[in-house]
Amino acid sequence: MTAARRRKAGLVRPYVVTDGRAYPSRNTLDLVTLLVAVNGEPLTGLSPEKRRLVELCRPGSLSVAEVAVHLELPVSVTKVLIADLMDSGHLVTRTPIPPARPGNGRVLQEVLDGLRALL
Repeated sequence: MTAARRRKAGLVRPYVVTDGRAYPSRNTLDLVTLLVAVNGEPLTGLSPEKRRLVELCRPGSLSVAEVAVHLELPVSVTKVLIADLMDSGHLVTRTPIPPARPGNGRVLQEVLDGLRALL
């Protein structure tokens, strides 16, 4: 029986997956933090959950929330695993680009007036 099947069957408790830790070593992770796997880092010695997490992030970046869904683990457990992988050099994080906020209407009005003046 694989670790994922044991976990689904309720045989592997979250504290076993995190080696008994309840909190990550880093507090900078939120649900939208993007995770990127570092190429070339060997996966030997990693738990099945950590290995799967790195493999999920290898093709591109995923958010913490997306990784938790793919692993079928609580976000709190996933954050502990992510912090461990960051500490070991397997993962790096990228903050997502915040959406552009519209400025005040004055600048937009000036642009519109300038375009109208060209016609």
